[in-house]
Amino acid sequence: MTHYQDDIDAIRALKEEHGSPWNAIDPEAAARMRAQNRFRTGLEIAQYTADIMRRDMAEYDADSSLYTQSLGVWHGFIGQQKLISIKKHLKSTNKRYLYLSGWMVAALRSEFGPLPDQSMHEKTAVPALIAELYTFLRQADARELDLLFTRLDAARVAGDETAAEFIQSQIDGYETHVVPIIADIDAGFGNPEATYLLAKKMIEAGACAIQIENQVSDEKQCGHQDGKVTVPHEDFIAKLNAVRYAFLELGIDNGIIVARTDSLGAGLTQKIAVTHEPGDLGDRYNSFLDVEEISAGDLGNGDVVITRDGALVRPKRLASNLYRFRAGTGEERVVLDCITSLRNGADLLWIETEKPHVEQIAGMVDAIRAEIPDAKLVYNNSPSFNWTLNFRQQVYDALAEQGEDVSAYDRGALMNVEYDDTELARLADERIRTFQRDGSARAGIFHHLITLPTYHTAALSTDDLAKGYFGDEGMLAYVKGVQRREIRGGIATVKHQNMAGSDLGDNHKEYFAGDAALKAGGQHNTMNQFS
Repeated sequence: MTHYQDDIDAIRALKEEHGSPWNAIDPEAAARMRAQNRFRTGLEIAQYTADIMRRDMAEYDADSSLYTQSLGVWHGFIGQQKLISIKKHLKSTNKRYLYLSGWMVAALRSEFGPLPDQSMHEKTAVPALIAELYTFLRQADARELDLLFTRLDAARVAGDETAAEFIQSQIDGYETHVVPIIADIDAGFGNPEATYLLAKKMIEAGACAIQIENQVSDEKQCGHQDGKVTVPHEDFIAKLNAVRYAFLELGIDNGIIVARTDSLGAGLTQKIAVTHEPGDLGDRYNSFLDVEEISAGDLGNGDVVITRDGALVRPKRLASNLYRFRAGTGEERVVLDCITSLRNGADLLWIETEKPHVEQIAGMVDAIRAEIPDAKLVYNNSPSFNWTLNFRQQVYDALAEQGEDVSAYDRGALMNVEYDDTELARLADERIRTFQRDGSARAGIFHHLITLPTYHTAALSTDDLAKGYFGDEGMLAYVKGVQRREIRGGIATVKHQNMAGSDLGDNHKEYFAGDAALKAGGQHNTMNQFS
């Protein structure tokens, strides 16, 4: 017996129990609707996907080639199409997630219009997008199962038992489009209570993994911009605790916290940490401050001073009332941040870097793993990096170090198209191709994501169409560049009425009204041209 058949039998028993008022109810139709609505709440999704992530983390610990991936998405439809494509081309969603980027929420989902990544958007837009993504993924399940049910009915009508049995096996073993979402809560949008309240909303919407960063909430900057300000560890630990309490309150005991450090590129702190004795966490944080030794007579009005090794020192304070860290301490601060986060409830780490360089990342991870051997990263394969230039320069430097002749190349101009067909460019592209595999093997990267890819693909595809359509190509730009490619590539959206749920709705109408149902999918529906 299968779950599908169990549902048919259970609903049939209910129908018999209720008698004639339920005569119109078809037990198999109701069982189909149950199958199409496997997840009834966001918390069910959060638990299901948390279990997936925990399994994947354990498998990565045993074999670093088993890393996971995601692409950032900014609309439910984009997330849905990504998962449909994955299932079509790769046959399984295994180890493929979604990423929800705060940057794209700010840039694309705020009622204020496009905003920079500075936590100025409505924080409720984050759980709203999580809910929207899972609505579209569940609709993808319903649509795909509806196509299988339609094929099953046709096989039964034709008397083809072999086909019917095969289709039934596909229904019984159906793989959902619902996958884990790693969701960006920025720096928590306020104090720890605000972080807790928002985390709850995100979990209730379906998030099993919440990423939080150690920047000051009201001074938050994009990870790849200047002016980043971090908080002392005790402040960040309070927010890690807030997220964990949110998971525990809602019963997602194995929810995942991704602790992000921006310290590599952050040169400022808003606070001097509280310290009780030399060598404690606050003292270690303060040890990175840029200070000058002074005497009591050097004190000015309003100066802030601390003692260090028996001496009086004055942290260098900016006009903004922020304090500066010493230059060159970023990697040390990253290592301390990460060890501290893992020892205080984080499950995964995120180190925001200024370039995609495996050995740079690995150097920090090696230091972290000296203390915590199973430390794992989520890594941002960011569009903010010029990947072509970075990797061509890495190859250039490697060749020069090996004593190879690189006189034919201008290191500062390696992005130039004239280098595209060179051996250096080919070596760089190969490094880009294997970056994720290499990073997972060498630098402890469990999850690779691209934060903003669909922001860029939307702009690029629109530019391609607008250029041709409003130019000399006219309608051919759409037909050749979009529709013909959809048809030949088997892109489901070519039958956009079906994708939007028209056929699914027709079948529901037939369940509800029988032969009296007024359906949209008749012989005059122009979607028939795409059969």
